[in-house]
Amino acid sequence: MKSKDIIQCRVSIIAISVFSVMAQASDQIDEIVVTSSRAPTSLIEHQGNIAVLNKKEVQDLAHAHIHELMTHVAGVWVGRGSGQESLPSIRSPVLTGAGSCGAILTLEDGIPTRPSGFCNVNQLFELPTELAERIEVIRGPGNALYGSNALHGTINMLLPEPQDSEFTSASLELGPNEMVRAKAAMGLAGPSPIVFGAVVADDGGFREDSGYRQAKAYVKKSWATKNGNLVGSFSVSDLDQETAGFILGENSYKDPALNRQNLNPEAYRDASSQRLSLHWKGQRGRYEIDIRPYVRRSEMVFLQHYLPGKPLEENGHVSLGFLANTRYETDGKSIEFGVDVDASEAYLRETQVGLTQGSNFLIATRPDGKHYDYDVQGLVGAAYVQAEFRPTDKLAISTGLRAEFARYDYDNRMLNGNTKDDGTPCGFGGCLYTRPEDRSDDFAGIAPKLGVAFSLSDAMTLYSNIARGFRAPQIAELYRLQSGQQVSDLKAETIDSFEVGIRSGKDDVFVEASAFAMKKKNSVYKDSNGFNVSGGQSRHLGVELDWEMPLHDYWTFSLNGTYARHTYDFDVVAARGETFTSGREIDTAPRWQGAAAIQYNGPGQIDGELQWTSLGSYFLDAENQRSYPGHDLVNLRLAYRATDNWSVVAALKNLVDIEYADRADFAFGNYRYFPGRGRELYIRMEYVR
Repeated sequence: MKSKDIIQCRVSIIAISVFSVMAQASDQIDEIVVTSSRAPTSLIEHQGNIAVLNKKEVQDLAHAHIHELMTHVAGVWVGRGSGQESLPSIRSPVLTGAGSCGAILTLEDGIPTRPSGFCNVNQLFELPTELAERIEVIRGPGNALYGSNALHGTINMLLPEPQDSEFTSASLELGPNEMVRAKAAMGLAGPSPIVFGAVVADDGGFREDSGYRQAKAYVKKSWATKNGNLVGSFSVSDLDQETAGFILGENSYKDPALNRQNLNPEAYRDASSQRLSLHWKGQRGRYEIDIRPYVRRSEMVFLQHYLPGKPLEENGHVSLGFLANTRYETDGKSIEFGVDVDASEAYLRETQVGLTQGSNFLIATRPDGKHYDYDVQGLVGAAYVQAEFRPTDKLAISTGLRAEFARYDYDNRMLNGNTKDDGTPCGFGGCLYTRPEDRSDDFAGIAPKLGVAFSLSDAMTLYSNIARGFRAPQIAELYRLQSGQQVSDLKAETIDSFEVGIRSGKDDVFVEASAFAMKKKNSVYKDSNGFNVSGGQSRHLGVELDWEMPLHDYWTFSLNGTYARHTYDFDVVAARGETFTSGREIDTAPRWQGAAAIQYNGPGQIDGELQWTSLGSYFLDAENQRSYPGHDLVNLRLAYRATDNWSVVAALKNLVDIEYADRADFAFGNYRYFPGRGRELYIRMEYVR
């Protein structure tokens, strides 16, 4: 069957599934979500798309990498890199280079994990998702509560709350390549209940000279206060990783002699993060008040093995701020308004030791020595209002507006311009690296949203949203310039989105289908020769489906799928690089991605799941001349409950031992791949009380 026929078949399956399942729902689902509003909201009444991974799903999957968890969410693909590295996408291509981070807002208990101007594309590995109570994902621009960085979507990881009941859980997992992982969590009741958890992993790596050691932990404690409740939270992460770089050559990921090699045994990544917050929630008359002060810190050192010259990057930040929200609700309407303030101090240093290998051009324009060394003080302030009205019992209208202001004070700690660090010029028109003079920059944005939800029945809701998302330039885009770039050329990135969807469910059946259209402006892309391209525009069109239904008393079928086209919407010949043409597909943007699973949860001692994941073909370059064919994987999980408290779980990943690439790329004249893992067996022993 041709690939085009396969895609048409998949789209037809999605369409048929939607109409067949919609007819089955009759009783309202009672799932509660909190990301769209800081007040708990019934999922069936949520005005827009949202996906929820609950505690049982997170525990059953026991993901070794966030990629494995996010295959269960339509429209989301978290590409797996070496070790714990990742490249996320939500209703978007897998973005790389200077414009790659900051397109997706990452939250921990509703608080951004990083300052809005200091993102990191790998920041998901800082979160203790293995210990999460629930993970909520909104696809597309966020609402008025969330501003800069909620461009393509929002991922909110919610940790367990201290509660009156007590629990204990622990697990030990063994896997290939001397992988060992231990996890434990405990909740203690009392006047001031407390909950805490930790996970520690040591993975020897499936490729030569690779592997990682990682630890994550959190603690949360609750205190009753007058007219409210206070929760304190502290979470930490530490990663010590020996990184495996790309393998080179077309289809090299299929070659057993190449796909376990590590051409960059010197590469590594060390990262740590800490986050401390308080959350007070209380009532003042008819007003519900929510205040969340916080302090954050992170540090990271890694070798950029994927660039000619392999420079070392060191970065870090310290930040503090607060989120303040007030909600007023009466019959038929609610209104909430608030302010967010975030102050940060960040640094970045990039240094190359030794000469660049390659052409005379690369050697001349990428010199050894220091490339960048700067500090940035950032201040972001925002005010918003969001309201919902119910003109009738069946119709709900929501509207919101957010105004946000960002200021960066940049201090260059080395020579200005694009010379070498000793002031001598580079050949071929100048060094690649350009350092602006000390300066201050201001950015402001306004994000409106209008949503409508209509109840077709007690269990079926039709919704539509029009929204704008925005993202102030990240400091790495503003001050880590390349030759020919100017700070004045970089503007706030915006995305205008329209979506329409339908959600239906009952106790054991759920379906959500949506279609979206988005247009993005002022993006930064990286071409196949490593040069930044500013002022980009793109279009994003697609359909999504989440579906879960019983097949029998103990059998459940689930499916999530996305078919989308992500295309350039501008024409430019990049300096010393590629040609970008309107209508061509953005690189690393598969049209199709999805997963299906059959689960068994019977009255006996055996549970299990058989999962199929699928990723369609995608182009590797802006000119659409080179591509990766995509892949399909099958995973099997079986659990044996020995007693009420003890169980043993076996997970066989990549069951049929497919040769595939976690990431395919074309750059600097080479096909480059992160090869995927072969068939692997993991055994986990669990205790739950």
